[in-house]
Amino acid sequence: MTQLSPFHLAFPVDNLDAAREFWGDVMGCAEGRSSDDWIDFDFYGHQIVAHQAPSIVAKAGHGTNPVDGHDVPVPHFGIVLGMEEWQELATRLTKAGIRFDIAPHIRFAGEAGEQATMFFHDPSGNAIEMKAFADRSKVFATD
Repeated sequence: MTQLSPFHLAFPVDNLDAAREFWGDVMGCAEGRSSDDWIDFDFYGHQIVAHQAPSIVAKAGHGTNPVDGHDVPVPHFGIVLGMEEWQELATRLTKAGIRFDIAPHIRFAGEAGEQATMFFHDPSGNAIEMKAFADRSKVFATD
């Protein structure tokens, strides 16, 4: 299998201090470069950047789509973890008092693409999905 290249994602926040606390302390992402207007974080080997943009955050509308009996926030981003790492994160987020939009659970049980998933928001309202597959080779499985 070809090694995945790290992705880069920039997203708006309305408070860099709250973003630093959430992404650094709660999510456990190491901080990289920063300025008065943005902060880089190491998101499981990927580069995400919180950009101070309160006017964009204020305008952001959030819709949902039905998926396996839940209203999934759109847009959202996240990462696919190993099952053990996902469970450790779910436990850490629960202990930190994070409010889940969709609580940690197994989705598509017994089907192609069975996965553990959870949805929550950062302090600026960005929707995050963290998921895991018992077998990562099934991420794109259709049957």
